[in-house]
Amino acid sequence: MMDNQSSEFLAIDLGATSGRAILGKLQDNMLELEEINRFPNPIVDIDGFLHWDIFYLYSKILESISKLVHENQYIDSIGIDTWGVDFASFAKDGQILRMPYCYRDTHTFDAPDKFFQQVLSKKETYLKTGIQIMHFNSLFQLFTQKEMGVSTYPLTDKFLFMPDALSYLLTGNMVTEYTIASTSQLLNPFTRQFDEFLLSAVGLCESNFAPIVFPGTKIGTLSQHVQQQTGAGEIPVIAVAGHDTASAVLATPAENENFAYLSSGTWSLMGIETSVPIVTEQTYSLNFTNEGGVGNTIRLLKNICGMWLIERCRDEWQKEKQISYDGLVAEAENAPAFKSYINPDAARFTNPDSMITAIQSYCKETNQYIPNTVGEIARCIYESLAFRYKQVFDDLQKLASFPIENLHIIGGGSQNNLLNRYTANAIGKPVIAGPSEATAMGNVLMQA
Repeated sequence: MMDNQSSEFLAIDLGATSGRAILGKLQDNMLELEEINRFPNPIVDIDGFLHWDIFYLYSKILESISKLVHENQYIDSIGIDTWGVDFASFAKDGQILRMPYCYRDTHTFDAPDKFFQQVLSKKETYLKTGIQIMHFNSLFQLFTQKEMGVSTYPLTDKFLFMPDALSYLLTGNMVTEYTIASTSQLLNPFTRQFDEFLLSAVGLCESNFAPIVFPGTKIGTLSQHVQQQTGAGEIPVIAVAGHDTASAVLATPAENENFAYLSSGTWSLMGIETSVPIVTEQTYSLNFTNEGGVGNTIRLLKNICGMWLIERCRDEWQKEKQISYDGLVAEAENAPAFKSYINPDAARFTNPDSMITAIQSYCKETNQYIPNTVGEIARCIYESLAFRYKQVFDDLQKLASFPIENLHIIGGGSQNNLLNRYTANAIGKPVIAGPSEATAMGNVLMQA
């Protein structure tokens, strides 16, 4: 583009706890971000099953577009990124059959073991996909729906991952964006296409998914109905890197290739970029994942429970008194060091009724000091995350073909200077923090 030309792009960035609409303005090779809308993304419990309210999320996207139109703000295009693995079911007439299940639903907890017993061994499943074995992967969600006899399962004509489902609602066009599909454990990492055997194992075929497209593809333009609802024109909708981590990694300000990244939000995803999938006995034993990136890259990474722990504890503390995240950091810094530790990835922390109680119970059962105050619990979380990051960083170095010189922490969690310091001390390498809006930046850059 010409240096003096200004372009404006709307990035819809949906995380597992909140969503934002960010306007990205590119001019003179400079990028400026402006938050247009922010809203919670609550999990909805319906009869003991956890769901996402896709209709609410869609309404917030329309609200964001309408707001910009009302302000006479021009929009060159729109892109949507979300968390991974979850999907919506659509009938032949294009209607949503049910609210999408949330990956934190407990009904998939034993799905991997059942799958390995009935269909394919754990090792064979990993070697087919190169994806970290986690009970909430799309493969196991689909297997669970099939085994439970979910009524909408045989009626589903198309399964669309969350960013693709929302793009479809905006445009009327169905696609499967590659980076988000790569989180599903349904793709062959080498061919970048669906694995027919795994699809057949859950009673599906390739026609149950829309064609795979790669980041940068134009999905379509806002439908006539959406234009009427929002007052917008025929704005293009672009398939950005639909998985939020893939968008965030795109915006990592690395000086060379010898770096690791930690995308820090509700989840922490630590990894490196490679040119080809690394699917070996070692990656299997260490349970690392090969997810798709931008420009034919592979993101070799591990999913780690991240700010979910402190977010859930804060929700409980907020019922008694208001406390900011900066306040939690201050409380943690003043608490005694190295008193108790948890494994952030333990199953009990997936979605407990009380995260505080879950942490205290873990410490009690492991004969440790039981944290009680806000500061003690927050410090326990931050120190435990730092030590978990060290474990994963050390494993990552074993797999990398190059010496990892530093760790780039990106995303909202990069603003936690205390955890950044703990992490740097734990891994013994420089930590570079920011940008905190890496996902939105990557979303915008993919549209540009």
